[in-house]
Amino acid sequence: MVSWRAALLMTFVVLVFGFTLFVVSARIWLPTDMVAPAPVS
Repeated sequence: MVSWRAALLMTFVVLVFGFTLFVVSARIWLPTDMVAPAPVS
């Protein structure tokens, strides 16, 4: 049972890491006007 829990935890950690990497790298494909911070007015 312990190995099953460890495998499940490791899978969860890898999925979270992959999702975070995807979100951060998604900024590359955004148009340049969306990457810039919003204007303060």
